[in-house]
Amino acid sequence: MKVAEKFLKYVTFDTMSNEEVNDCPSSKGQIEFANYLVNELNSLGIKEVKLDEFGYVYATIPSNIEKRVPTVGFIAHLDTSPAVSGKNVKPRIVNHDGNDIILNVEEKIILSETEFPNLKQYRGKEIIVTDGLTLLGADDKAGIAEIIAAIEYILENNVKHGEIKIAFTPDEEIGRGADKFDVNYFNADFAYTIDGGELGELQYENFNACGVKIKIQGKSVHPGSAKDKMINAALIAAEIVAMFPKAEVPERTSDYEGFFHLSSISGSEEYASLSYIIRDFDLKSFCNRKRVVVEIVDSINSKYHKEIATCTIVDQYYNMKDQFKDAMYIIDIAKQAMNDLNIEPKVVPIRGGTDGARLSFMGLLTPNIFTGGHNFHGKYEFIPIESMEKSKNLIIKIIENIAVTKGR
Repeated sequence: MKVAEKFLKYVTFDTMSNEEVNDCPSSKGQIEFANYLVNELNSLGIKEVKLDEFGYVYATIPSNIEKRVPTVGFIAHLDTSPAVSGKNVKPRIVNHDGNDIILNVEEKIILSETEFPNLKQYRGKEIIVTDGLTLLGADDKAGIAEIIAAIEYILENNVKHGEIKIAFTPDEEIGRGADKFDVNYFNADFAYTIDGGELGELQYENFNACGVKIKIQGKSVHPGSAKDKMINAALIAAEIVAMFPKAEVPERTSDYEGFFHLSSISGSEEYASLSYIIRDFDLKSFCNRKRVVVEIVDSINSKYHKEIATCTIVDQYYNMKDQFKDAMYIIDIAKQAMNDLNIEPKVVPIRGGTDGARLSFMGLLTPNIFTGGHNFHGKYEFIPIESMEKSKNLIIKIIENIAVTKGR
C-alpha cells in the first residue's frame, strides 16, 4: 500500500491527547489506533510485535545479513495535538495550481499562498489538506505511515538490512511521550524520530521546555455589594497575562529566540486558571524564564496581601544538542542517505520538541527527520504526497546504508 493511502486511513482515528487526564495514554482513541497498527504489523509477517499496558507499540525486524551492524530504530507518535480537534478528520487530495485552496466554503476557510508562502513550492504537486474544521494529523500519523510503508517495502523486496526496531508512542503532544518508553526493551544502538516538518529537515537541537499552570482563587460576592470584598479571579488572570513580556511570544519570535506561550485561559469571579508553555534553546535563559513566572505570581500575591495565585512548573524536555558531541556519525548517516537521494539536508533547530529529545537523555540518541508536513496543529495543515514518499525512501536508504557499513 502506498504511503499516502496508509496516511489517509490513519487520520480517521481520533487520537487527540488530553493533558487533563493522568492515564497513559490520555485518550481512548490512541489505544484503538495502537491496536490497529499492531494488527497491520502482524499482517506484514513481523513476529515480534508488542503493545504494552501504556499504549506503546514496539516491533523488531530481525537482521537478514550475517555481519553485525548497528541496530537502528524509527519512532513516531500516535497522538495529535489538543490545540485543534482531531475528530472526524476529512482529508482530501488536491493538485495545487497556485490558486487559493478553499478548505471550507461555509466557514470561508482558505489556504492561500499569500498567508502561507511555503505553499508556493508545491505548485503542480499533489497535497493532502483538511476540510478546514480540524487539523490533518500529519503530526505524526505521516511519520507512522512513512515508517510502516518503508518496512513493508523492505520485507516485500528482501532488502538487505541489519536489525531494525520501530516504536509508536502515546501522548507526545502533551510532553509525556517518553515517560514510559522502555529503552532497554527497545534495545537499539540509536534511533530517529520521524516527526519533523518540511522536506529535508534534520534536527538534533531543540527547545528546553516546561509546562506552567497558574491557578487563581478569587472571592465571589454579589456585584451590588462587592465593594472592598470581591476578588475577581478572571480579572486577576488578565492582569497576570499583561505582566508577561509582550514581544516574547511564538508569533513574534523565530530561529533561536525563546518564548512564553499562553495555551489556555479560563475563569470566573471565583476561580481562574492559565496554562503556559515556556521554550528556550539556552538553558540559562530557560531558567530565567521560569524565574519570571514565579516573580509574577509573587508580585500578585504581594499586591493582594494574600496567596491567591499559585503556580506549578513542570520540566518536559531539554535541548539534546550536547548529547551528540561524540556521536555526530548518527547525523552523518542521515545526511549521507539524503545526499544519496538528492534531498538537500536542512539542519535546523526544532522550535519544539520530539520524543527523541528526552530519549537522548535516557541513553537512546534520537535526532529528528522530516515527515514533509506543514502548518502542524491547525486547520491549515497540509502535506505533499511526494514529500511523504521521499521520507519513506529516506528510511529505506538509511537502513540500506547501515547494512553495508563495516560490521562489528
